[in-house]
Amino acid sequence: MRIARFILLLALVAGGLGCSAALVPSDPLPSWNDGPARSAILALVDAATDESSPAYVAPGERIATFDNDGTLWVEHPLYTQGVFALDRVRALAPEHPEWRTEEPFRSVLTKGEAAISGFHMEDWQKIIAATHTGMSTEAFEQTARRWLGAARDARWDRRYPELVYQPMLEVLQYLRDNEFETFIVSGGGQEFIRVFSDGTYGIPTWKVVGSSVETRWEETERGPALLREPHLFFLDDHQGKPVGINLFIGTRPVAAFGNSGGDREMLEWTTAGGGRRMGMLVLHDDARREYAYGPAEGLPDTHVGRFTQELYDEARRKGWIVVSMRKDWKRIFPWED
Repeated sequence: MRIARFILLLALVAGGLGCSAALVPSDPLPSWNDGPARSAILALVDAATDESSPAYVAPGERIATFDNDGTLWVEHPLYTQGVFALDRVRALAPEHPEWRTEEPFRSVLTKGEAAISGFHMEDWQKIIAATHTGMSTEAFEQTARRWLGAARDARWDRRYPELVYQPMLEVLQYLRDNEFETFIVSGGGQEFIRVFSDGTYGIPTWKVVGSSVETRWEETERGPALLREPHLFFLDDHQGKPVGINLFIGTRPVAAFGNSGGDREMLEWTTAGGGRRMGMLVLHDDARREYAYGPAEGLPDTHVGRFTQELYDEARRKGWIVVSMRKDWKRIFPWED
């Protein structure tokens, strides 16, 4: 009898604890410090999901767009896809002896980072054409997948898909838990991002809008194929981002997240839609845990992911939220203690 009462007591206590725990919601953003940025995200979701709020948004219209490089994962000292392209030049060099004397390939093969850092857009266009086209979409995806599974960043000695920002992963999940649809809208290559977007961010391939090359249909011995041509089809940067959102998503976002001048038009398009809409920019100001660059707020200037003082001032005027990695994020990467 005493044993039965003891078991009953344990059950009642456990049940009481369960009820008590259920009444206290878990923190959806544990890697964020308290501050305006965290509060803005919570307020956006509260307003969008409250049917009594004038800022209520029906589930099918809760769209959030995210830039990729520098917003969801590391972009310094060079965009990940740029590192991939340079590695492909080195891997393909034996098949192209002319590259020993032809620029910019000669610099990639024989010179250091200083020479590569001075490349112009025309140089990168030649490199991308040589390493990203002339193959089927399936062959490109397989090549990119193998590289992403093996290549490691020099600073942290980790695979590139591990260099994602834990606070942003939490935002993605928090939004999806509240019936938001999350999309990537990036200046990076659409097919390259699609290789890892689902496994890394939980964003399926059809929710990735990026820059793309022309493709053409061809019947081959192995069946039909889409072949990647060395011509730009769509540049998803600056004005291209709102154009891409309209073309491929068809709904103005409720929230847009970026980190550089290339995202400005996406935030402007989003927040001009009326109602309670949010634009958010990540400022890289933590050289110890990640990188510090701007040149906003007196940070070092850069050619990769420039966040100018003009953009910073515009964000303040228009009410866009600027996230300080140093102040707003308790930790940066998922694997940090």
